[in-house]
Amino acid sequence: MLEIVDLYAGIEGRQILKGLNLRVSQGEVHALMGPNGSGKSTTAYVIMGHPKYQVESGDIRLDGQSILDLTPDQRAKMGIFLAFQYPQEITGITMANFLRKSFLSIYGEEGKKVTASQFQRRLVEHFKAMQFDETFTKRYLNEGFSGGEKKRSEIVQMLTLKPKIAILDETDSGLDIDGVKVVASTVRKMVEDSNIGVLVITHYARILNYLRPDYVHIMYDGRVIVSGGFELAEELERVGYKGIEEKYFKGM
Repeated sequence: MLEIVDLYAGIEGRQILKGLNLRVSQGEVHALMGPNGSGKSTTAYVIMGHPKYQVESGDIRLDGQSILDLTPDQRAKMGIFLAFQYPQEITGITMANFLRKSFLSIYGEEGKKVTASQFQRRLVEHFKAMQFDETFTKRYLNEGFSGGEKKRSEIVQMLTLKPKIAILDETDSGLDIDGVKVVASTVRKMVEDSNIGVLVITHYARILNYLRPDYVHIMYDGRVIVSGGFELAEELERVGYKGIEEKYFKGM
């Protein structure tokens, strides 16, 4: 379980998270929604340990253990995965090599039991599941990929690394409708088959219509102001963030 407890955090002296509380258990899909500037992406960066963000107080725990003193790579090895809002291109490192090295770094001796040929077969299956052809395994990491291809590439990484908790930061942006459907169905299947926990950060309910999250949380001004089921996302679609703010935030 990933737990965020009364978290205050910011960047360059500016406080962004103001008492954030959130729990994501394995086997669950959570959606984190909110207007621009509410703190959604900051939440993802702070969970992953981005060095530019400072935690002022509160805690982040994975399976009951605080991770605040851990580096990003240590957090990844514990089972936390972040799909970036803006995936980077890295020239000179093929997708296959990047994922093989990442897999071995996370799984150590257990990972070495998976031979290179076995790993390659799995990788090809994962790429095909995300509607890539086999040649993409030999391409440099995200180089020349379209926006949607970069987002689907992040899901290939998630499939390969099999984290305990996956944070997907606006994975739906840049995807066409077919891409949204395949990403949503793949994530939901992985939750059911591998018992991972997923936190999807998004502005819109479009991907949620296919993903059908178990819980929806709406952020405003650095904290969650209301949580509920999928009906909360439907309410947001009807009344907008202004309506949600007036109903749940004013008077807090």
